Amino acid sequence: MPKLALKAVEKRFGDNTVCDGINLTVNEGEMVCLIGASGAGKSTLLRCINLQETIEDGEILLDGKDISLPGLDPQPVRRRIGMVFQSYNLFPHMTAEENVMLAPRRVYRKSRASLKAEITDLFDRFGLKDRMGHYPDQLSGGQQQRVAIVRALAMKPEVMLFDEITSALDPQLVGEVLDVLRLLKQSGMTMVLATHEMGFAREAADKVCFLKDGKVIEEGPPSALFDAPQHKDTQAFLARALK
Repeated sequence: MPKLALKAVEKRFGDNTVCDGINLTVNEGEMVCLIGASGAGKSTLLRCINLQETIEDGEILLDGKDISLPGLDPQPVRRRIGMVFQSYNLFPHMTAEENVMLAPRRVYRKSRASLKAEITDLFDRFGLKDRMGHYPDQLSGGQQQRVAIVRALAMKPEVMLFDEITSALDPQLVGEVLDVLRLLKQSGMTMVLATHEMGFAREAADKVCFLKDGKVIEEGPPSALFDAPQHKDTQAFLARALK
């Protein structure tokens, strides 16, 4: 059974169909990269998986159970499926440590003292232990994005979604965030990424899906999709993206 499965998922905004019958499977421990031009539906698809958007049709299954049923409380699902966005969304008046501790303290009713060891370990794991007491405006963009990832991991999710998390970073800071994703992959985290980082997708993904106009046009292992794309739209996109 896949960890995550989408079956004929449709999402519309008025007359605009953003996800058009999308099928996708993600196995335990896999990294799946979504590629495609802006507006292809990648971000909306991730938001549907995280239940930030309701779907018009289809099913989203987590461990075989439909989490997209109308009326389902999304909060327990969001504890299992973490998401990191393009913008860091850190509270400016809180230190990095306080930002990370906020959700587990509120959701799980844990004390700061009981969380201290595991939160410190997370910061240390991702090279941020010496930045725990810093406020967001004292951190670089790459450090802020890594704090946002640590914040999501503090909830101990089973699946992580990443929406173009390097797009707002200066080029020299992109590498340190991609290194975090490599560490997560090594740890066995199940991940779905929307990304424009073609080199990273080719190197690190287990599966790559090319989206256009809300549809998965082609999918496969990186070696097949990048080296021998079968669909003309995939070929045209990669010809531009890999210049």
